[in-house]
Amino acid sequence: MNFRDSTTDKTERLKDTSKLTVQWETMDWNKAENHVNRLQTRIAKAAVKSDWNKVKRLQYLLTHSFYAKALAIKKVTSNKGKNTSGVDKKIWSTSASKMKATLSIGRKTYRSKPLKRVYIEKKGKNKKRPLGIPTMYDRAMQTLYALGLEPVAEVTGDNISFGFRPGRSAKDACEQIFCILARKCSPKWILEGDIKGCFDNINHEWLMNNIPMDKRVMKQFLKSGFIYKGELFPTETGSPQGGSISSIYANMTLDGLEKLIQDKYHRNSKGNIENHYRAKTKVNLVRYADDFIVTANSKETAKEVKLLISDFLKARGLELSEEKTTIAHIDEGFDFLGWTFRKFKDKLITKPSKNSIKTLIRKLSTIILKEGKAHRQVDIIRRLNSIIRGWTNYHKHVVASQTFSCINNTLYLILQKWAKHRHPNKNGWWRLNKYWHYKNGKPWLFSTEINSLINLRTIKIVRHPKLQISRNPYIDKEYFIKRKYRLKTLAVARNG
Repeated sequence: MNFRDSTTDKTERLKDTSKLTVQWETMDWNKAENHVNRLQTRIAKAAVKSDWNKVKRLQYLLTHSFYAKALAIKKVTSNKGKNTSGVDKKIWSTSASKMKATLSIGRKTYRSKPLKRVYIEKKGKNKKRPLGIPTMYDRAMQTLYALGLEPVAEVTGDNISFGFRPGRSAKDACEQIFCILARKCSPKWILEGDIKGCFDNINHEWLMNNIPMDKRVMKQFLKSGFIYKGELFPTETGSPQGGSISSIYANMTLDGLEKLIQDKYHRNSKGNIENHYRAKTKVNLVRYADDFIVTANSKETAKEVKLLISDFLKARGLELSEEKTTIAHIDEGFDFLGWTFRKFKDKLITKPSKNSIKTLIRKLSTIILKEGKAHRQVDIIRRLNSIIRGWTNYHKHVVASQTFSCINNTLYLILQKWAKHRHPNKNGWWRLNKYWHYKNGKPWLFSTEINSLINLRTIKIVRHPKLQISRNPYIDKEYFIKRKYRLKTLAVARNG
């Protein structure tokens, strides 16, 4: 069979909608995941040995694998952005279109399309953040090549980096900070760092020279350009925030900060006066994506570290945000990832931050008093429970019992306003008996026969288990499986 015949057969296969539908719906996803995981483990082990030629060959195998392509399509069509199209206005909503995409996706003829530029509001500010939305095909390609790049990023990444990495979370960053600052002899000064427009300003040349992946495909990702109000603009720097692979690029760009700080402020003080001095500086780094903190024994040391980090970032086309980068004493406290860390009489207390609480109250108030004036009680409860459950799950490993109780009281007052708006001519006792009932052995629950509002006072506080930061999810799989099971058990115990 010549090339023309094989091309014709492939074209005919792509037109057979019923057959494509059956192929997608009968896909063995466990087999696909096992196949991809085996290749990712081999890539990680080769990266540990710094065998970069082998890494390149294995990445080629993975990105040309049928199962990897199918998984990439599945991820793109099952996440939150599955119904959001790019500039081509195409989405893959049917099984046939997903299977067709799996069979047609590939490097050989790949040309990226421009991003669709939209602006989203920043939390608590009047400023807007640019977001680039790739087409479904470009998202699938980025996801496919991210499968091959992520194992390398996990091997070469900083141990103290917790954002956008498998098996890690903001809670792990919180526990790491607690371990560093909880002792009486812990450092007292904290540099809170924030990188100005990290995703938008990364130097393309640095990325091309330092990220181990197919350069031709990478260039397509970086130089795609974007369309705004019908006009095409080039992308000379940065990686689009809407891209699947952008978070890996950002992490790999900032990896090396830990080594830089360790080389200058070494903690091994065996018989060396200089190293002994460095051990006293108590410099530690914790990073989550482009936000980070650095601890120090003095304000002067913190300023010195700030200059060191600024020089590190400059080579990558980045700079610190002077507005958000501050130096604080632990007794005054600082906010990080929605929590406030502060010492009271040498005891470290971690609580939900005031901004996080205000944001939650504002969101609950909007749902009840603005959007829910005419909604049924059962619908109000369903929406509120969804938000409350997510917020409390994030915060219930810290000192939050008092906060939960205060939010519960505030929520009760807001619901009273809602009930009064619905029944302005009835007295308070009548409204109370209509919407608050005795249920499951508990009195005065905002409830219906179908559901009841979560009582924040009943939520248990359970400490999040510390992550062994040197572990790799592609090599130490058993550890992460056991840890995942333990976290699920704790979640059941909390909700129990």
